[in-house]
Amino acid sequence: MFKTKQRQTAAPAGDGRIYSSADVSRLAGVSLRQLQWWDEQKVVSPSHEGHKRLYRTEDLVEVSVIAELRRKGFSLQKIRRVLRFLQKEMSKRLPEILNASSDFQLLTDGRSIHLEDDAARVIDILKAAKQPMFLVSVSDQVRRLTATPKKPVRSETATAARKAKAI
Repeated sequence: MFKTKQRQTAAPAGDGRIYSSADVSRLAGVSLRQLQWWDEQKVVSPSHEGHKRLYRTEDLVEVSVIAELRRKGFSLQKIRRVLRFLQKEMSKRLPEILNASSDFQLLTDGRSIHLEDDAARVIDILKAAKQPMFLVSVSDQVRRLTATPKKPVRSETATAARKAKAI
């Protein structure tokens, strides 16, 4: 028969939520093929249940940050360096980030990497930088990804339906 990857089960961590590939694709704004490629290249390795990829909240945050860095033009090599740092720091700080107790900013020029929650420290890093620094607000990414979508007001739904019919 076919050889498959060793079966792993998703172990809830962080806030315990599990996301499918389709959910991660929609939330992070990346294609399903991109997620598959990142898994094959071991950039982000979600758990597997049969042929399904299951992502924890930490994985979703990583995918979102990777997608943001790719949009800013970072190479995969630089992203891997950022990810190694982020994975170390996220294991320590994820509860703080998920609880929105403070705002965490990821600053990097591809070589130096900082995860700061103090606005004054962020300004100091930017002032002292010898190269342009890129900033990704990890807290904003987490809030955007974990926010529960609001239902549209009934009148907005009716207005949208009328506009669709008119077109």
